[in-house]
Amino acid sequence: VWFPGQDKKKGLTALSEGILKTQIPSSSLCPLTPSLSPRKRTTSQSKTEPPLLRTNKRTIYTAGRPPWYNVTGTTFKEAFVIGLCGGSASGKTTVANKIIEALDVPWVVLLSMDSFYKVLSKEEQELAARNEYNFDHPDAFDFELLVTVLRKLKKGKSIKVPVYDFTSHSRRKEWKTVYGANVVIFEGILAFANKELLKLLDMKVFVDTDSDIRLVRRLKRDITDRGRDIVGVIKQYNKFVKPAFEQYIEPTVQVADIVVPRGGENFVALDLIVQHVHSQLEKVSLASAHQGQPLPETLSVMESTPQVRGMHTIIRNKETSRDEFIFYSKRLMRLLIEHALSFLPLKPVTVETPQGTVYEGKRLSGKRITGVSILRAGETMEQALMAVCKDIRLGKILIQTNHDTGEPELHYLRLPKDLSEDYVILMDSTVSTGAAALMAVRVLLDHDVQEDKIFLLSLLMAEMGVHSVAYAFPKVRIITTAVDKKVNDEFHIIPGIGNFGDRYFGTDAPSDWYESDEGMDY
Repeated sequence: VWFPGQDKKKGLTALSEGILKTQIPSSSLCPLTPSLSPRKRTTSQSKTEPPLLRTNKRTIYTAGRPPWYNVTGTTFKEAFVIGLCGGSASGKTTVANKIIEALDVPWVVLLSMDSFYKVLSKEEQELAARNEYNFDHPDAFDFELLVTVLRKLKKGKSIKVPVYDFTSHSRRKEWKTVYGANVVIFEGILAFANKELLKLLDMKVFVDTDSDIRLVRRLKRDITDRGRDIVGVIKQYNKFVKPAFEQYIEPTVQVADIVVPRGGENFVALDLIVQHVHSQLEKVSLASAHQGQPLPETLSVMESTPQVRGMHTIIRNKETSRDEFIFYSKRLMRLLIEHALSFLPLKPVTVETPQGTVYEGKRLSGKRITGVSILRAGETMEQALMAVCKDIRLGKILIQTNHDTGEPELHYLRLPKDLSEDYVILMDSTVSTGAAALMAVRVLLDHDVQEDKIFLLSLLMAEMGVHSVAYAFPKVRIITTAVDKKVNDEFHIIPGIGNFGDRYFGTDAPSDWYESDEGMDY
């Protein structure tokens, strides 16, 4: 490994076939060498493979974080973005995948510059078909779209990435959705060629591979994977690829923070990169301890009147019949909805009464209200909401566990269109650790709902869940009829209410449902 400004030959000599003369404790290196941990070959996410990277120990989401935060609400202010630059077939994707495998983070985005080729005109497509179009020139890339996408990813937002078809030289109709992540790895031949792009990169790595090796790799890839003929590939290489490397790519090595000779085979260099990324992530990570903290100001708990206390006594009692449980739960839900509506902003309005006099009243100051239930128990609150809000739009979110990975997954989503100006009432019967609520809020944010227009409603919450939601989303209004202090080892709220969905629907809880206080909302 060598650094810009250092003599390249000296830097290579210092490596002595991959071993730095500086002594590095083995315990400080990440397990990248084959002797420590066998690695599986992975493929670029610019293709259509599932966005998962399975190692012998865990599953990594290479299309980014699913649309939610983790159970403690911990996240990062901004993703750490690694830029990988190098000539065509230099091994950038291999380096990227090996970094992904070694990083101990669950959510990583691998973004390829190949996805951002411009849409070609008819004349340009004809040139491309004859191998006479220069795909290695900066003008071949849609830098404006690329900068916009990378900027959003860095902020943790979801984005849509175009899918480029190298056989037809065109973009496919369907674009793939990618969510934000802890780390974004951006690779491309011209990754360092744009000033706006450079501003978004936290670490710049240049992959330096011998030109003969790159040519052999390119021949193999373009003939085998992209259906080209050998004459056309060599013609394109000599006319466009080689000159573009010398003019646009090789000079950008000067802006790199680190240069990696031999690409994916340089395990020492990869270990050093991974160590640096870990140290940077530790600096920007947020604390997640809520023990002993006062309840957040965004929480509103209904007054525990004798009536409310009496209804809680009935629904918490394990001897209560299903009919009574449903009846008193519905009464509480109606009161909760009415209480929540009092927090909506109102504007003064004047109306004329039937007697011809003027009445100074109030009206909702906003576009409209939309209700979204977290299935399945949250759906029980829809009837109370519809009884109070006429012609309200409704949406639903279903979250279940993947038994193979142990990760929560978004299985069903139905939201009304154009939510950006709506006040959204998000409903779940109970909230234990807050995981399901965190996931649901993240989904709403990814659909352009404003955080301060989200109202999370629940009949019963645990303090842990309240803190987690408020910590991750400090502008979300949290409204409930009661807050219990404890969550046991099985993530049940104590004293709690039991499995609300089971008691309401008269069912046994399937093991893969995320019910808030029955261990599913961990």
